[in-house]
Amino acid sequence: MVAGLLEPAGGCRVKSFAALAVLLGTIIGAGILGIPYVVSKSGFIPGAFHIILIGTLMAVITLYLGEIVLRTKTNHQLPGYAYKYLGQSGKKWMLIAFAFGIFSALLAYLIAEGRSLSYLIFNSPAYELQLGILFWIFLSAITYYGIKALEEGEIVGVLLVFTMIISIAVYFANKIDTSNLTYIFPSNLFVPIGVILFAFLGFAAIPEVKQVLGEHKKPMKKIIIGAYIIAALIYLIFTAIVIGHNGDSIPEIATIGLGKPFIFFGILTMFTAYLALSTAMIDMIRLDFGKSRAKAWLYTIIVPLVAFIILSLAKQAAFTKVLGIGGVVSGGLTAILILFMSEKAKVKGEITPPYSMPNSRIIYWILTALFILGAVLEIKNILF
Repeated sequence: MVAGLLEPAGGCRVKSFAALAVLLGTIIGAGILGIPYVVSKSGFIPGAFHIILIGTLMAVITLYLGEIVLRTKTNHQLPGYAYKYLGQSGKKWMLIAFAFGIFSALLAYLIAEGRSLSYLIFNSPAYELQLGILFWIFLSAITYYGIKALEEGEIVGVLLVFTMIISIAVYFANKIDTSNLTYIFPSNLFVPIGVILFAFLGFAAIPEVKQVLGEHKKPMKKIIIGAYIIAALIYLIFTAIVIGHNGDSIPEIATIGLGKPFIFFGILTMFTAYLALSTAMIDMIRLDFGKSRAKAWLYTIIVPLVAFIILSLAKQAAFTKVLGIGGVVSGGLTAILILFMSEKAKVKGEITPPYSMPNSRIIYWILTALFILGAVLEIKNILF
């Protein structure tokens, strides 16, 4: 099915699969470990609906972004495209969305790694702060010295996720209680929105996908659709297995409730993702703000550490809350900016792309309203 979906012009399948791996590796990260917990609060059936609906919306927005980068002759990162089509204010807001999303993810990884390591070693969360700081020291050193072999951590991470999902499916195949998949909590129907939105964030990979494809841009649309279909299927399968086995007694970090081998898989997945995101943030500060690599590295590592320590000491280090806020703020703001950019790119773009999304202000405003509604519901869930 995937081979047919990604059949490229000129037979360049290698580039198409490489581009698919880049996009999938960006989409699938910490969010997958938080989905079962938030879905268990609403019930699997409404949670599955959220996964399908939000995955579809994010795929549509990503298709708009794909059209934008294909209409543009020069290569940029998201802030660069925002500057080209929305001016200085657009670039500023895109930088805020980009930075907020990465810092939220890095903070979530510190929380999850500290807790996972504490359970792996001590079978309790007693040492999550200390182990989270040790993890931070180790990864900070790696990013400072720039181990090139690990800088493309997204691809390694997605391979680990596939391995983890297959292993979990095989191990728990005969241990699922289907009655755990049928309950519904009407009062919590909207709890999963923020974490699921975070789990589908893949915007930052689209400029790289364009570069990977080189001159063969035609498969871009199929790659985006294929990546979101695969990600949604992985989330549905993983969530069904975890909830089917554990019911509504699921820890915030799903792998903690599945046993030490799977805790270890989760740790490795977050390790590679943390490294990739740190590198992306360092590059953004260095290139867009003109800072030295040393200063960019320092800014990147300090912000999540300070937030992690403060939240941990205040007993407020909630993995899924961080993911939820990161999802609705970064994902929502970026999506809205992409829709505004799309309208401008159809006029100012230099290249006719292989595909074109509908140019309708009604569609733009409906999608914008949906993201704003999602943000309001997520903030309401967190505060109340």
